Amino acid sequence: MNFLKYVACCGLVGVTAVWAQTPKTETQEEPTSTRVSVPAGTRVPVMLKHAISTKSAKPGDSVYAQTSFPVVVNERVLIPAGTYVQGRISKVERAGRVKGRAEILIHFSTLIYPSGYTVMLPGAIEGVPGAERTGMKDEEGTIQQRGEKGKDVGTVAGTAAAGAVIGAAAKGVRGAGIGGGAGAAAGLIGVLLSRGADVRLEAGTTLDMVIQRDLQLDGSRLLVAR
Repeated sequence: MNFLKYVACCGLVGVTAVWAQTPKTETQEEPTSTRVSVPAGTRVPVMLKHAISTKSAKPGDSVYAQTSFPVVVNERVLIPAGTYVQGRISKVERAGRVKGRAEILIHFSTLIYPSGYTVMLPGAIEGVPGAERTGMKDEEGTIQQRGEKGKDVGTVAGTAAAGAVIGAAAKGVRGAGIGGGAGAAAGLIGVLLSRGADVRLEAGTTLDMVIQRDLQLDGSRLLVAR
């Protein structure tokens, strides 16, 4: 009986040893990511999701936008249309009462894909084709309100004409000259006391965002067809 137990034990040990020495034929490989890059200088059209005005905006306010056209590199969509873009207002300047134009500086910092994949983004504004009466001030991306000299001249001329009419009705030709001068002075005072126009970007305004340095992406997380 003891002999049979001994034989059984030896058999079990042998089977265990053979199993331990048998190489595993199935291995689980770690998934590898495919790195892709959007080169610096790439322009990405985005649309604002809300209005922005130098009258109420302040540095640190969040900016929300969405890409309106896909970015394709080597026949692959790397930034699809509809990708969310988030940024912040870096600087706000309201127009002065005597000189100076309204200005606003925005920097974009984050891309959020429909899958939830989030990437830090170095982005600045290079153009504002969707906004009226605004332009770019410098390479940093400052948006500036255009000048209003024509409007100011019209204001002074209008008040001068009104003053001339009132003066003529009261004292004839001489009164017209006095009234015109008084009206022009009143118009000039009104121009000096009023601020220039604010920069206002309506919701839906198109902005040209430029990527300032190479943007590295994990291709396996884009979920975009080749």
